Amino acid sequence: MFDLSGKVALITGASRGLGWAMAQSLAESGAHVLLNARDAKALEKRAAELKSRGLSGEAAPFDVTDNAAAAGAVEAAANKHGRFDILVANAGIQHRAPTTEFEKADFERVIATNLTATWALAKEAAKLMIPAKRGRIIMTGSITALLGRPTIPAYIASKGAVHALTRQLAVELAPHNITVNVIAPGYFATELNTTLVNDKEFNDWVCGRTPAGRWGQVDEIGPAAVFLASDEASYVNGHVLVVDGAFSVAM
Repeated sequence: MFDLSGKVALITGASRGLGWAMAQSLAESGAHVLLNARDAKALEKRAAELKSRGLSGEAAPFDVTDNAAAAGAVEAAANKHGRFDILVANAGIQHRAPTTEFEKADFERVIATNLTATWALAKEAAKLMIPAKRGRIIMTGSITALLGRPTIPAYIASKGAVHALTRQLAVELAPHNITVNVIAPGYFATELNTTLVNDKEFNDWVCGRTPAGRWGQVDEIGPAAVFLASDEASYVNGHVLVVDGAFSVAM
């Protein structure tokens, strides 16, 4: 079960954190993974790491907010490998400030990366998946799309919209044997969260607030992506798969 052998997958934001974890899991399940981020050297290092473990992957550097570059990368991947099966739209950014001090430019920058780029990539993926009558689109959402939190209005707005976009695309693309789902992570101990993990007050809050009593580990996100990308998830569509140690269901 959950065999992805022969499948071609593009994972954005794949040089570190949750994107890298999902890329590894997809590769371990047999997929050829295209690792995307802006840092070409970092991606080449990651691709070499996969190959050293007998896994299949390559670097696909581009800026997701450059819609033309993103479209070109998707088309090039399909031309090179003869197919394009899985898109994991994971790349995202954060900006923190009280709403009254949040600049419009910062709000638009977060929306452009987290929402517009995700929509644009899904659009390009769908162009290839519809004629093939198969495909998996997986987006990275957030439990903040379900719960409010101060100082991150743009992030929450973007992730809420990603959840809504997932439902819309699922309905539109389901007749073509394409599924569109979203993974909503809770608090994970990624490189980007190292400062927060090391902040005793914040760490105690996360561990106390999360029924599991701890942060999520990055290797716990990959299996969710593998499931949604697999043939076994063929009737799972428009779903928000929350991976948060029960954070979002606890009172």
